Amino acid sequence: MSALTVSNLTVSIGGTVVVDGVSLEVAPGECLAIVGESGSGKTMTANSLLGLQPRAARVTADELVVAGIDARDFSERQWRGVRGRSVGLVSQDALVALDPLRRVGREVAEPIEVHEVASRDEIGERVLQLLRDVAVPQPEVRARQYPHELSGGLRQRALIASALAAGPRVLIADEPTTALDATVQRQILDLLAELRDSGIGILLISHDLRAVSKLADRVAVMQAGRIVETGPTRRVMEEPQHPYTRVLLAAVPTERVPSVTDGDVVLDARDVSVAYRRPDGGVTQALDDVSINLRSGHTLGIVGESGSGKSTLARVLLGAEHPDAGAVLLDGRPWSALTERERRPLRGNIQLIDQDSYASFDPRYTVARIIGEAVALADDDRAVRDARVRELLGQVGLSPELLGRRARQLSGGQRQRVAIARAIARRPRILVCDEPVSALDASIQAQVLALLERLQRDLGLTLVFISHDLAVIRQMSDEIAVMWEGRVVESGEASGVLSSPRHPFTQALLTP
Repeated sequence: MSALTVSNLTVSIGGTVVVDGVSLEVAPGECLAIVGESGSGKTMTANSLLGLQPRAARVTADELVVAGIDARDFSERQWRGVRGRSVGLVSQDALVALDPLRRVGREVAEPIEVHEVASRDEIGERVLQLLRDVAVPQPEVRARQYPHELSGGLRQRALIASALAAGPRVLIADEPTTALDATVQRQILDLLAELRDSGIGILLISHDLRAVSKLADRVAVMQAGRIVETGPTRRVMEEPQHPYTRVLLAAVPTERVPSVTDGDVVLDARDVSVAYRRPDGGVTQALDDVSINLRSGHTLGIVGESGSGKSTLARVLLGAEHPDAGAVLLDGRPWSALTERERRPLRGNIQLIDQDSYASFDPRYTVARIIGEAVALADDDRAVRDARVRELLGQVGLSPELLGRRARQLSGGQRQRVAIARAIARRPRILVCDEPVSALDASIQAQVLALLERLQRDLGLTLVFISHDLAVIRQMSDEIAVMWEGRVVESGEASGVLSSPRHPFTQALLTP
């Protein structure tokens, strides 16, 4: 008997069909992955299999069987009896999914209590065993902590423990590794593989084809609400039949062709250290004697796990944070030692592209104003400014029709292009790109990376590219610096670091 079966699933909101005749089946001990871009219908399909579709949505299916239960005409009360007990959900953002006001142990215990799968006396030990099962270290300690006190990887493990607490036969994992560092992502994929091998059926929703290739037995490719191709993972990855599948695979990052020019050093960090005082009175050494340099026209890739010091280094390079020790030079001249007033006239030379463009935009502002404010810092004449805004939109591949829209009216890819337009508005020579594509689908990610490469060639830009995604670093970087616990543990030409890593941490990062 299959763990999950759905036939001719259709989901409509108003007059719009968002899931159109989807049929799929997941066997016990099998992982089926649904892949596709944002808006393809992946998450709406998953939510409909849990009775979590929006209230305005109309869901129909010829067959919808979850763990042997026909769920087509379920009420909300009936769905509550199935969720957690027959089918569990692991979502992308564990920090949002877990209650911030509830300790981790209570979060894991809730499905056990709701579905009465253990006596009250047994719940405590069952919670600890579940945390052990998902490889959470010191479960007795972690159970008493709040979600914000755990790392991203531990939060995701706690979320998986909660999803498994009532013993479901099916696990729906919706982008469970997208926001995680490479090593943590690999650990979560290994854990999901163990669950699959134990007999649990897994429906994996993802736009990360590398993660899919490691875990899934079969792949279903979704486009515009329909499954356009399905088959064994290896066949779909190596011999795609549908044009859209070939587009998705073509978007996977490839290795960069090295720059043939040496270039002068334009940004030089020397023995930089930064420490933060913790609420408990202790000290966290965010940067510890870090030295890097950036050559004109090149891209320096900085890679490392969360907490390794990457973003702190970015703030120091930008002049947004003073180092406690060491110095940063811009074009051979003092930069970090300047006061804010002294630095302000030079800020146009070095600009930031952040990870979360949506959060960095004022939600009240139109695209014209978002870009226009940056243009105004370099051009006083109003007519010149308006023409410059349109020129910038063209440079990042956007239509002038978007000028009147606000951030919420743009897609993720459009927002990131607007962020790039704003960053280059002052004609900088250096761009610091802090995880600029980590939240984007594979094909949109490929478009933004190609845009940055083109702008680098056309405008002579020099890039600092910060990412936890090694495939992206491989595509973008001429040189690489590997960070671990606040230090640069390995650096050099990208090809050398990637092909012959010397430090154990780099070797661990590159382990498939």
